[in-house]
Amino acid sequence: MSDQFRQAFDEEARELLGELEAALLELDQNREDLEIVGRAFRALHTIKGSGSMFGFDDIAAFTHDLETVFDRLRSGRLAASSELINLTLSAGDQIRCMLDEASGRGQADTARSAAILAELRLLAGTADEGKAPPVQDRVKAAETGVSRQWRIHFRPGADVILNGTNPLLLLRELGDLGQLEVALDASAIPPLSEIDAERCYVAWDLTLATTAAPEAIRDVFIFIEDNCDLAIEPVPAQTATGPETRGARNRSTSAPGVASSIRVSAEKLDQLVNLVGELVTVQARLSEISARSDDPDIVAVSEEIDRLTAELRENSMSIRMLPLRGTFERFRRLVHDLGSELHKQVELAFEGAETELDKTVIDQLNDPLIHLIRNSMDHGIESAEKRRAAGKPAMATIRLSALHSGAQVLIRVSDDGGGLDAQAVRARAVERGLIDPSAQLSEAELFSLILEPGFSTAREVTDVSGRGVGMDVVRRNVEALRGSLDIASKPGEGMTVTLRLPLTLAIIDGLLVRIGDMHFILPLASSLECVELTAQDIERAHGNHIAIVRGETIPYIRLSEHLRLGTPRPEREQIMVMETEQGHYGLVVDEVLGNHQTVIKNLGRLYRHVQRVSGATILGNGTVALILDPQRLIQGAIQAAQDRKGGARRPAPGRNTHETVGFNGLTRKEKGIHVT
Repeated sequence: MSDQFRQAFDEEARELLGELEAALLELDQNREDLEIVGRAFRALHTIKGSGSMFGFDDIAAFTHDLETVFDRLRSGRLAASSELINLTLSAGDQIRCMLDEASGRGQADTARSAAILAELRLLAGTADEGKAPPVQDRVKAAETGVSRQWRIHFRPGADVILNGTNPLLLLRELGDLGQLEVALDASAIPPLSEIDAERCYVAWDLTLATTAAPEAIRDVFIFIEDNCDLAIEPVPAQTATGPETRGARNRSTSAPGVASSIRVSAEKLDQLVNLVGELVTVQARLSEISARSDDPDIVAVSEEIDRLTAELRENSMSIRMLPLRGTFERFRRLVHDLGSELHKQVELAFEGAETELDKTVIDQLNDPLIHLIRNSMDHGIESAEKRRAAGKPAMATIRLSALHSGAQVLIRVSDDGGGLDAQAVRARAVERGLIDPSAQLSEAELFSLILEPGFSTAREVTDVSGRGVGMDVVRRNVEALRGSLDIASKPGEGMTVTLRLPLTLAIIDGLLVRIGDMHFILPLASSLECVELTAQDIERAHGNHIAIVRGETIPYIRLSEHLRLGTPRPEREQIMVMETEQGHYGLVVDEVLGNHQTVIKNLGRLYRHVQRVSGATILGNGTVALILDPQRLIQGAIQAAQDRKGGARRPAPGRNTHETVGFNGLTRKEKGIHVT
C-alpha cells in the first residue's frame, strides 16, 4: 500500500475520531438524540470501511464491534449510558494507539483491545455471540429475519477514484450482506482516445438477496453517497398486487472534475509562506530602486509587482487561517475526564469559536489552554455541595471565548468558581520571598504573581495540579508567541485569564519609522494616526510628555530616550498615536516613512527575554529593522513610572524594568490623566 494512501487514511481517521469524540460528549448531555447517535455511527462506519480499503484490517475489525453497538443504539434496541459513552471514548483512544503503531510511533496493547471489546459485548448484551468474525465475513447489520431481494443502481461520480474510493470494494461489501448478482453498465465509456484513466465511466445494476434491512444496504455507500447516483428498490413479490414500493433515490451527483477541497500538508504551506516572505523582501528592494529611478517602465513594473505581491501575501496567509472551533472542541474530552476524576459537574461553553487564527499559533496554543482548564477544574471550580451552599447551580461552567482585536486575537478562559484569594496569594508570595511584606501591590500585580515559576497556593499536590508548573508554562508559551496574558478575578464569582495573541507569526502590515539613522517597524493595526510634535507643543506641556490630539490628552514616549539611542532631538518630531489595552498613547519618532509589508524574523534564543521588541525584518536596502511591540513599550513605561512614584515596588513578573522612563511619571487613570 502506497505510503501516500496510508498517510491519507491516518489523517482522515484522526479527524473522524475527533468527530466521534465530539458526538459522544454531546450524547452524554442528550441521551435520546438519535441524530447524535447517527453522527457517531457514521464516523465509525467510515473508519471501518476506509480501514478495510487501505489494509488496516485490525482497525476495521476492532471498529466493527463499536459500529454494531451504535447500530443497536440507532435502532432503539440499546439505550445510551455513561458507561457506554466512557467505554467508547476509551475505544477511540485505542484506535489512536493502533494508528500510532501503524505509523511506527509506538505499540498498541492488544490485551487492552480485547478487554474493551469484551466490556462492549457485555454492555450491549452480545457477549454470547463470541468474537467478531473477520472483516471479510462481517455480521450482517440490522437483520430482519426475512430474506428479500433488492435492485440497486449504482453510478459513482466521475471523480470517485481521485477521491481515494475503490467502487469494487463497495461491491464486495455488498456481497458480504447476502447473495449478489452484478451487471456492468458500460454505455458511458468514451472512445479509447478520449478516456481519462483517473475517471470512472461505468455503472452497475445489482440484485441483492439479503436478510439485512435497507438501512444496512445504504450504509455501504454512506461515505460516497453525496458523490454518486444511487437507487435502492425492493423487488416486489410475485404474489403482490398494486404498485411497487420504491426506496429512496439519491441523485446528487457532483459535477465532473470539481473538488470542493484538497488536503495539503502543513509543511508545504509553511514553505509557501516562506517563499512569499522572500518575495515580499525582494519586492521592497525593487520599490526602493524604482523610487530612485526616472524610468517610467521600471516604476510601472514595480507598482504592478507590488500589487501582485500584496494579493499573493493575503491569499497565502488566509490559507493558513483556521477557525478555533476545532481547538476548542478538543477540550470537551478534557473537561469530561477531569470532571469524572475530580467528582465535579462541569460543562464547557464556547463563544466566538469561528474566530480565525494562524495555524502556527493554533498549534502552540494547545498546552497553555490545557493548563488553564486543568487549573480551573482543580482550583477554581468548587464541589457541587459547596456550590449549592453558596447559592450557585451544582453544574459549573468553564467558558472559552475568542474575538478579534486589531491585529490580535483575544482568547479568554473563564470559570464561575471561587476565584482567587488575593490575601492567600500575597501570603504565599511573602512566604516564598517573592515580595517584601511591606510592599504595596495592586490586585492585578498580586494576581500576576501566580505566573512565577513554582508558585502555587495549593497546600497539597494532586494528580491534576498543585506543583506550580502550569501557570509558568502558560506565561512562557504565550510570550513565545509574542503575546501577553492578563488575569482578573472576583472572590466567589470566578476567574478570567485573557491571552492576547498575534493573528500571525509570519507577515504583517507595518509602518516604517526613523529615529536618527536607525529604522523601526510599528504594527499598522495598532496605529491610529500620525501628528506633528513641535517645540511649541512641548513648551505648552511644561516639560511633561503629553500632547493634545483632537481634544484628547495623549501621554507619549520619546523612543530615542526610552531606547537609549542617544540621537539628537530634531526640530520637528512626529507622534504615532497607538491603540493599546490601557488606552491611547503616543510614540514619538523623528519621521514616519510610510507603509511596509513586514516579514517577521525571529531574533533567536539570545534575545528571547527582550520584551519591547517582537522581531526583526529585512528592509529593501538589506539593512535590519527591529519590530517594536507598542503594548509592551507602554506597559513598561507605566510600570517604570509607578515604580518611581511608589518606591521599591516589585515589578510584575516577566517585565523588564532596566530601561529609562519615558513618561516623566505620567499614568493614565480610568478618567483622564494623572500627572505626578
